[in-house]
Amino acid sequence: MAAKKEKKSLTVEEAFCKIEEKIEALEKEDISLDDSFKEYQEGMMLLKQCHEMIESVEKKVQKIATDGSLEDFE
Repeated sequence: MAAKKEKKSLTVEEAFCKIEEKIEALEKEDISLDDSFKEYQEGMMLLKQCHEMIESVEKKVQKIATDGSLEDFE
């Protein structure tokens, strides 16, 4: 559970850095199957989080572009 809370507080940039770390770990020749699955799973969770954060920002931008207001989209 603590890992999920940590990921929620990451910025998009921090999450992308962590994804790069996961990719580097997966590219190692001596990684075990269990470790590679763990790295892959964590990387996919980070990608999902990034997608959600970016999608949220896109919605806010679309809201601003549509009516010119500066209200939060929620």
